[in-house]
Amino acid sequence: MNLLQRLEYWGDRHHPKWADILRFALGIFLFYKGIEFLENMSTMISRMSGFLPNSYFALSILGHYIVFAHLVGGLMLAFGLLTRAACLMQIPILIGAIFFINQAEGMFRPFSQLIITLLSLAGLIYFLIAGNGPWSVDRYFDEKKDKGDVRVP
Repeated sequence: MNLLQRLEYWGDRHHPKWADILRFALGIFLFYKGIEFLENMSTMISRMSGFLPNSYFALSILGHYIVFAHLVGGLMLAFGLLTRAACLMQIPILIGAIFFINQAEGMFRPFSQLIITLLSLAGLIYFLIAGNGPWSVDRYFDEKKDKGDVRVP
């Protein structure tokens, strides 16, 4: 077994049920952030234009990717559907938010969003390793497949 398979095996065997509540809350929070980001996309594009001058098209593509990843990935994370893939979609966005967005606002101001971003990133890294857990759509389909109730081609 390589390292990735061992991490996946460990995550599947050591996942408490209360962590699924955190996974659901993190997914809903990221979905909400996707809606909030969609409403304020022009603000993000104007902030990022200082880092990437003369590239409105690239910033527009980046903005649409962030909205898609937060909306779809947040729902996938909340329901436990392809949890590791949803985490992989979101992690680069949060790393970028730490370095670009929070730096522009002033990282050490009171009520900075840096702490929220770091906690979300830590949660995504945890669920990337631990997986979806017992209360998830993936686990439901795995159990149905093991019982023979679902036909897989």
